[in-house]
Amino acid sequence: MNRSFQRLILVFALTLLSQLISHAAENWPQFRGPGSRGWAEDNRSLPEVWSATQNVVWSAEIPGMGWSSPIVWGKRVFVTTVIQEGEVEPPKPGLYLGGERDAPESVHHWKVYCLDFDSGKFLWEREAHSGVPQGSRHMKNSYASETPVTDGERVYAYFGNTGLFVYDMEGNPAWSKSWDPVKVKAGWGTAASPVLHGDRLILVNDNDTQSFITALDSKTGKEIWRKDRDEKSNWSTPFIWENEKRTEIVTAGTGLTRSYDLNGELLWSFKGMSKITIPTPFAAFGLLYIASGFILDSHRPVYAIRPGATGDITLPDGAASSEFIAWKDPTLAAYNPSPLVYGDHLYVLYDRGLVACSDARTGEPVHGAERLARGNAYTASPWAYNGKVFCLSEDGETHVIEAGKELNILHSNPLNEMCLATPAIASGSLILRTASRVYRIENSGHAGPRE
Repeated sequence: MNRSFQRLILVFALTLLSQLISHAAENWPQFRGPGSRGWAEDNRSLPEVWSATQNVVWSAEIPGMGWSSPIVWGKRVFVTTVIQEGEVEPPKPGLYLGGERDAPESVHHWKVYCLDFDSGKFLWEREAHSGVPQGSRHMKNSYASETPVTDGERVYAYFGNTGLFVYDMEGNPAWSKSWDPVKVKAGWGTAASPVLHGDRLILVNDNDTQSFITALDSKTGKEIWRKDRDEKSNWSTPFIWENEKRTEIVTAGTGLTRSYDLNGELLWSFKGMSKITIPTPFAAFGLLYIASGFILDSHRPVYAIRPGATGDITLPDGAASSEFIAWKDPTLAAYNPSPLVYGDHLYVLYDRGLVACSDARTGEPVHGAERLARGNAYTASPWAYNGKVFCLSEDGETHVIEAGKELNILHSNPLNEMCLATPAIASGSLILRTASRVYRIENSGHAGPRE
């Protein structure tokens, strides 16, 4: 191969890589963004300091209640919500289990909104469904807690027991699908979000009636395959793990953590999670990270898994590693927030406002759990960019810490409203959802929203 041709190939490869990075930076298509990783490429426009007025490009009021994250594709921002007729019970912040609750008897309206990225104006809104909810929810949950997903052609809005509703980018209905309502542990409601791989939409519905995983044709909604799962209720979003050996669908579960191939056949599994599983798996450094940290369980593990496993890879009692489990920390995981790998480190944000840091490759502790602030609870997962890690409390205050070996708190940014949704990051902006509004925040030097 002559040098001119080699240079041509190199230029083509670099151009393609640049386009892919630029494309990813413009879009945040699912919960925790591309690869469920929770971090964005560095960009000077991304904000480090903000408030309800400072560095706000726009804010838009979203009626009803929903804790789904916003997603972004190009110049469109999508959010879901549910509007209840009559008196609405406000959510109560804090860390508590909540008892069995009765389903409300009032009519609810399940909505999908599309906002213009530049102005925050509504481009369209659609009512996916109206009626009385088919089940109860935890006082702090909502009937719109699953984050939608998009492939740039359609937006897929999943509302658990209510169904799946699909629209094209202009808001035209494409197809919908529903299943028989199922009982969820303690009547807490659903929350696991859908994911996409190619032309397949993957859903996991873990419940106390009959859990299942299914792959649907993203264009038509036709069921490609479905597998029953011997699981009770979980709230963890599945993860598509594209590793050096194959592509896998990873599902974290209380009974078993499982990996399926793209045809739904089981590849491997292991026991050893806590009694309730919520955090979403993700990958970095060629490892798969899986966490489960029910707060009343003494066993709250984080695992790092190597590619290529088959069969049962459960660790023997007392073991911390094996051929396919690179490392395990038995007490590292948080209950609600998913961990974050940024730089060389794995960060864990605990529900009670502590942060721990470990070496992401080896699991060795870098620093133990250290407090961000007293009195705050945390549900949203941490995110990162520009050498900073961001931790959003339920009170709407984001603590900004310097990424590194020590907990160094740089700023605290208040929005003074309840927040449970993990933000989106796209085109140099942070898209952050509170109980009543969506904000586009950017390091613009503006003292208030642009007119």
